[in-house]
Amino acid sequence: MALFTPSEPATASNAGFALFALGFRPLYLLAGVYAALSVPLWAAQYAGWLPGANPLWHAHEMLFGYAFAVIAGFLLTAVRAWTSRPTPTGGALAGIATLWLLARIAGLFSLPAAALVDALFALAVAWGIGRPIYASRNRNWYFIFFVLALGAASVAFAAADPRVALAVGLDVVLFVIAVMGGRVIPAFTNSAVPGARASRNRWVEYGSLGSVLLLIFLDLLQWQLAAALLCLVAAGLHAARVALWAPLATRGRPILWILHLSYAWVAIHLALRGLAGLDLVSPVLATHALTVGVVGGLTLGMMTRTARGHTARPLKVGAWEVAAYVLVHAAALVRVVLPLILPGMYPMLVQLSAALWFAAFAIFTVAYYPILSRPRLDGQPG
Repeated sequence: MALFTPSEPATASNAGFALFALGFRPLYLLAGVYAALSVPLWAAQYAGWLPGANPLWHAHEMLFGYAFAVIAGFLLTAVRAWTSRPTPTGGALAGIATLWLLARIAGLFSLPAAALVDALFALAVAWGIGRPIYASRNRNWYFIFFVLALGAASVAFAAADPRVALAVGLDVVLFVIAVMGGRVIPAFTNSAVPGARASRNRWVEYGSLGSVLLLIFLDLLQWQLAAALLCLVAAGLHAARVALWAPLATRGRPILWILHLSYAWVAIHLALRGLAGLDLVSPVLATHALTVGVVGGLTLGMMTRTARGHTARPLKVGAWEVAAYVLVHAAALVRVVLPLILPGMYPMLVQLSAALWFAAFAIFTVAYYPILSRPRLDGQPG
C-alpha cells in the first residue's frame, strides 16, 4: 500500500463523495479524528502543559464520545445487513453525525450540555436501527436498549454520579463487545483459516455473557466486593472463551489476530478489576485495560475490517494497518502493564501511551479517509 492512500487508484466506479452513504462512513471517520486529537489533548493537560485538566472530561469523552461513535457506526451498518432494510443515509445520517459532533464541541465547555446532546444522539441512533429491526422482527432488538442505555449513562455521568455512570457505561460497552465478539471472531476465523476449528462452548458462552450482565447489576447497586469476586471468575471464563476461538491459528493474518489479541484484554481487564476491588492494584489500570486494550484494539480491528468489507475491498490489510494495530496494543502495554513494573515512571508512561495511541489513530484516519469517503469499488450503494 502506498503511503496513506487507498490500495487502488480512483476510477469511474469509486470517484466521487460517498461519506453519507452508510452509517460506518462518517462515524468511523469522526471517531478516528477524535481519538487522535482528544487523547493527546488530555495528556498535555495531565502533564500541566495546557490548562483545564479535567479527568471527568477525559473519561466521559472516551466512552460516550469515541466508543459510542464506533458502536453507532457499526450498528447503523450491520442492522441494514441483518434486516435487509435501509438504515439512515444522506441527510438523516449527516444529522446523526452532526449531533455527535455537537456533543463533542459542547463537552469542551460543559459536560451536562454534552450529555444532553449525547441523549439526542442515542435517540437518533435508536430510531435509525429500531425501525428496520421492528419492521423485520429481527432478533437483535436488544441493541436498541443498549444504545439508549449509553445515552442515559452519559446523562447520569453529568447530572448524578459520574463514578457509577462510568462503571455501568463501561460494562454496557463490554457486554456489546462480548456479544459481537462471540458472533464474529470465531466465525471470521473459521471462514478465513481452513482447519482452524474455532469453537464455542455453550456453558462458557452463558457464563461469560451472564457474568457481564450480572456485573452491570452489581455496579448499579455499588456492591463492590461482590463485583470484584465476580470479575475474578469472569476473567477465567473469558480467557477460556478466547482459547476456544483458536487464536494461534490466526498468526500471519493481522486482520484476524487484532480481534483475538484485543479480546484477550477482556480477561486481563476483569482480572485487574477483581484485584483492584481487593485493593491489590490500582483501578485505573483495570479501566485502561478495557478502554485502550479492548476498546482501542477491537474498534481499530473492526473499523478496518468493516470499512474494507462494506466498500468491496479485499479483507486483507497492509503495512499501515498493521502498524496501527501494533501501536494501539503498545499503548495498552505501556498504560497498563509497565506501571506495575515501573510505578515511579507513571507520569512519563501516560505520555508515552498517549503518543502511541495518537500514532495508531492518526494512521487509521489518514489512510482510511479515501476509503470512507469514496463510493464502493463495485458500484453498489452503501
